Parts: sequence; structure tokens; C-alpha cells
Amino acid sequence: MRRIALSALALASSPVWAEGDAPAAPPPRWELGAFALGVSQQAYPGADQQVQRTLVLPYLLYRGPLLRSDGETTGLRALRTAQFEFDVGFAGSFGSSAEDVDARRGMPRLGTLVELGPRLKWNLGPAPAQGRWQALMPLRAVFDLSDGMARRGWAFEPELIYARRSACGWRYSLGIGAIAADRRLADTFYGVRPAQALPERPAYAARAGLVAWRLSSGFSRPLGPDWRLFGFARLDSVAGAANRDSPLVRQTLGWSAGLGLSYTFARSSEPGVD
Repeated sequence: MRRIALSALALASSPVWAEGDAPAAPPPRWELGAFALGVSQQAYPGADQQVQRTLVLPYLLYRGPLLRSDGETTGLRALRTAQFEFDVGFAGSFGSSAEDVDARRGMPRLGTLVELGPRLKWNLGPAPAQGRWQALMPLRAVFDLSDGMARRGWAFEPELIYARRSACGWRYSLGIGAIAADRRLADTFYGVRPAQALPERPAYAARAGLVAWRLSSGFSRPLGPDWRLFGFARLDSVAGAANRDSPLVRQTLGWSAGLGLSYTFARSSEPGVD
């Protein structure tokens, strides 16, 4: 369930903005809530099978001037200007069993991953239809929580995002980006050791480089002071990827989509720092 829960939390906890550049009111300093989410996702870029999941998870958000936990990442915001924001934080992603995917049967499970490192946000200014452009450039070291925090490599995931917030509360976003990984992380997803080889799954040594291209979209809307509806969809392509020839890559295009509902149990009366 790579990044699905974090993407859902970012949508589920989005503050209500009006059209234009500024929010109607600052979001609270902290929020405590929970969300439920139904997802159908491609098991990994290049997989030919979908994995269905239902998640019910609590969340805690904190919007301080330095310490941040805002649905996108958790960590320290080191720099913020009108155009740039630089933070150092961590994120996480769920693992999956090899039994969920035929191509990986008999191979080690993909563990629960923790990602730590810097991220640059670049606010690029106004976009058509009263939207905004933003570029995200996170560089993260990846560790496997299921294997004693063993290091799995590095990931770089630049993304260009168009976002629009309407006067009636709808929030839309559309993003295009890429996922790149070093050899160690690529091997976690696409490598096949000789002991794992089968007639239909030959041994393969993964290479560093492009993992996938990604087109993503999301929406959210408040249904009252405490409830929020949200959803997302994305399309991944391994066309031109460094490990397109891996026997674990079964198709070029894959999709993921989810629909959820969040509820805020409590919130601070003190405004947070946006």
C-alpha cells in the first residue's frame, strides 16, 4: 500500500480554502480524527494484479512553525518563504505479502517502509481557473521497518502539481511526476535472486534509474464542520523505466483509486501555522 495512507490523510485533512491565494481562516494548530478508505491499487508499478484494501486509521495533525505533521510528511520545517519551503521529515508506506501477487510468489514480502530525508516545495504561482502551481522535490532514504530498519536505498520523486480550491469547498489537484530509485531500492521491488528464479521468472539484477511515470488526481469536500469526503486516482507507467525488462514487470500501465470519509474528533482553538 505504498503511500496510499499518506495520500489519503493529505486529502482527508485538507483545510477549507476559498478561491484565490489565501485560506478563509487559518487551520487549527492540531487536529485529532480518523478516516476510512476503500482502495483498489496496482500492487507495484509494472504489476499485472490489483490489490484491494479497506483502511480505518486514526490521525493526529500538528501545524507548528517548526514541527509539522500535516498529512504530507512529519518532521521539521527548516525554511519557509513566499516561494520556497524546505523541510526534513519522514513518511511511511505499508508492506504487502508476496502471496498477493502471482509474479512474486515464493519471494520475500515487501516490508513496511519508512522514508527519511529533505523535501523542497516550490510555489510557482497562479495557474488557469484560479488555481496554483507547485513543484515538490523529496529525496528520501528508505528503511524497512519489518526488517530491523535495514536500509533499502534512496528514492527521488519530483512532482508538478496543479491545485484549485473552489468557493463552495471543493479542492481539486492534478499532478504529474516520476519515481527514481538507486540500485538497492530498485532491487527490493524488481530484483530476482538465483535462488528465487523459476522457469517463468529468471534471475534478474535490478538497475538504478527511473521506476515509473505517474499521473495523479485527488479531490476533497467538507460535508459539515467535522466530516470530509475525499478520493483519488492515479495512473503509473513503466514505459522507459530502468527495470522494464524485469520478469516482475508484467504490464506497462496500471491504475489505483480510492474513496474515503474522515471525521475530526477534536481540534485546537489556537490557529496553526500554514
